[in-house]
Amino acid sequence: MTGSGTRIGVFGGTFDPIHRGHVDVADAVHRALGLDRMLVVVANEPWQKAGRPVSPAEDRYAMVEAALRDHPGLEPSRIELDRGGPSYTIDTVRRLLGDDPTAEVVVVVGADVVGGLVTWHEHEALRDLVTLAVVDRPGAPGVDPSEGWRFVRVPVEPLDVSSTALRSRLEAGEPVDGEVPASVIRCIAERHLYATGR
Repeated sequence: MTGSGTRIGVFGGTFDPIHRGHVDVADAVHRALGLDRMLVVVANEPWQKAGRPVSPAEDRYAMVEAALRDHPGLEPSRIELDRGGPSYTIDTVRRLLGDDPTAEVVVVVGADVVGGLVTWHEHEALRDLVTLAVVDRPGAPGVDPSEGWRFVRVPVEPLDVSSTALRSRLEAGEPVDGEVPASVIRCIAERHLYATGR
């Protein structure tokens, strides 16, 4: 990793809801790579989730804010919410580099999505602008990005839990303690998300 300016991590997602696995990954990458900033970027309109209901962006951002309150090295980011429209990583990276042309941007991806990078919007332009921090996930093969991508593998033992499963449990009124931070559980209750308690 060779940038001469600020080193900025970008960990984007729908975070519907954010859980301890997300926080653990962001924290581990931030520490392992000694990044100056680690942005946890809430997608405004996640193109990968087209066709399924997604909680309102402001609610998802509120949950991320709540989750990171006790993690001063991690920053909730609304850069994609404020931009509006579909959320593409290339647009976020260009905005960050526009604000700080000397920055080095590190995009955090799970090993399970590495094979799909070619489907990302303007993936070739993105490849030329960023370094990937590839995080292995339980049960996912350790696939390397295709040729041309700068990347580093970050060993993390993330919590083996999915937001999809958590939504189902929340909607059924089942407990998610230990997998979702208590501050996020409170936020979910205050905002009446996932039809909790009904």
